Amino acid sequence: MEDITVRFLDAFSMDEVESPVLIEGLPGIGHVGKLVAEHIIHELGAKKIAQIHSIYFPPQVIIEEDSVIRLANNEIFFYKDDTHQILFLVGDFQSTSNEGHYLLADQYLKIAEEFGVRRIYTLGGFGVGHLVEEPRVLAAVNRIELKEEAAEAGAVFDNGEPAGGIIGAAGLLLGLSAYHNIDGICLMGETSGYLVDPKSATSLLKVLSNLIGITIDSTTLVERGVDMERMVQKLIEGEQAVHDEELRYIG
Repeated sequence: MEDITVRFLDAFSMDEVESPVLIEGLPGIGHVGKLVAEHIIHELGAKKIAQIHSIYFPPQVIIEEDSVIRLANNEIFFYKDDTHQILFLVGDFQSTSNEGHYLLADQYLKIAEEFGVRRIYTLGGFGVGHLVEEPRVLAAVNRIELKEEAAEAGAVFDNGEPAGGIIGAAGLLLGLSAYHNIDGICLMGETSGYLVDPKSATSLLKVLSNLIGITIDSTTLVERGVDMERMVQKLIEGEQAVHDEELRYIG
């Protein structure tokens, strides 16, 4: 097996694609970026055009609902209408090593160049360590000229936050794309970082929709956010009940 293998589906022709944007939504903090990208793919009916396998992914297989396994992989989807063309990079994992992160990011950018990608949106979560009632969407750009557009779409630029930088594909694609003359905007939804966070994803989806100029129905994301909040509340109430019981025992 090669270090990184990219296989395009036979039914797909690269002639279909012209100057698209690329949206990256690989797993990360709160799975925020993954939730947003996969939600848009579902809502728009984007079609899978490629699979990516790599020795830099974890050494495991994925068990499907029918109990049949498949190799872990990342995937590329494509959507177009009369005015939009969008590639989506989603999948199971990011790299397990620093070297793999760079090599995979380089491969993703080679694919972007082949398709003539003009802009990359990388999506992720910004972990704050506590539950957030109204998540902000922080942004970073690879060209100063992009700040105004991102801010008008609803993103926030907050004095160099996140202070630790942007780790993984979301950061590397943003940084390396500048050397390929591709504009890059990273959007990060505030999240506790403890759980999958549909609420943060909903906030991020709104900003991204403004940037790409497509209105995406967020109903299912909102519903998942409500369900998640109920689950978290039950966990909190359960922990409080245990704590109260311990205090009565001690007393």
